[in-house]
Amino acid sequence: MECAGDSHGTDTNPDGGNTPQQGSSPSPAVDRALQLIQSDDADGKLQAAREIRRLTKTSHRCRRQLSQAVKPLVSMLRADYPGFHEPALLALLNLAVKDEKNKISIVEAGALEPVISFLKSQDINLQECATASLLTLSASGANKPIISSSGAIPPLVEILGHGRPQAKADAVMALSNLSTHPDNPQIILETKPIPSIVSLLKTCKKSSKTAEKCSALIESLVGFDEGRTALTSEEGGVLAVVEVLENGSLQSREHAVGALLTMCQSDRCKYREPILREGVIPGLLELTVQGTPKSQSKAQMLLQLLRDSPYARSELQADTLENIVCNIISQIDGDDQSGKAKKMLAEMVQVSMEQSLRHLQRRALVCTPTDLPIASCTSEVPSK
Repeated sequence: MECAGDSHGTDTNPDGGNTPQQGSSPSPAVDRALQLIQSDDADGKLQAAREIRRLTKTSHRCRRQLSQAVKPLVSMLRADYPGFHEPALLALLNLAVKDEKNKISIVEAGALEPVISFLKSQDINLQECATASLLTLSASGANKPIISSSGAIPPLVEILGHGRPQAKADAVMALSNLSTHPDNPQIILETKPIPSIVSLLKTCKKSSKTAEKCSALIESLVGFDEGRTALTSEEGGVLAVVEVLENGSLQSREHAVGALLTMCQSDRCKYREPILREGVIPGLLELTVQGTPKSQSKAQMLLQLLRDSPYARSELQADTLENIVCNIISQIDGDDQSGKAKKMLAEMVQVSMEQSLRHLQRRALVCTPTDLPIASCTSEVPSK
């Protein structure tokens, strides 16, 4: 059983705002499930958990109507009987999808302790379901500091490094969700996650949601010196970010250029050469016309930082993209700067820029794994 196997839509507003209203009276099936889940009969509880999972798979209304099942389901997670754990966890997972109130209720009912313990389970299916559950629960802003303070981050990073493909994808998305809380990036950095993030970023499809969340997490972590040092120390780390900048989704590219800009702004002398060395210029030029408004602005700022002189020129020598590119190329190739800059700009305007031979040769020196597709996920796992 793959915990993240079924897909029934995405949650475009995971932090709330689209929680359905109570609506009509509960159906007989809902009433029956609530009656069984609150009974003392073990078989009845198992039947109810499976029925709750089924009822809440696609129905927003049932998630609201079955919110009373949260506490008895959490009690099943804590039970000594292992047969309770996975059915209860899957039912809770579906109750939490796209329902902010249920997300918060599940955490308040004490689910985190058993769920985090399942991350370390020898039962791979249970481990994967626990990872998917934390991905969904971490989409709630109210839950983020509670999840991190409960000790979820180290086992999530462990799964990111050694789990199966879907579990790795869910783990990096959960960590990305958690990293948006201001206290969490440094907690994440303490677990040394950069090698595992870079490894996943190298092997996933650059246009995937996984690549987007890897890039977002990297952007959060390079806001700290430990994160910047770890990324540049990891073989192919900066290159992996540059590849996302070139080939990722619009949102991924925005995170990638943001990460590189943060690095260069923090210490231009230290990070300018490592960034230039990975052939970032063609991708940056394309972003100035093809990216999101934020990407365009960040790309232009980074191009200015990557030129030889970081200081402002006189009004008679006002910066243009051509001047910036000409200056950068002079540091790399030495000759015919103006011609190369104009050629790059012409190709950029046509949105069909080709990388130079020197850029291709430089990239060939770094061996990266072939892109392998990983199932695209959202910031909240779909219903199961």
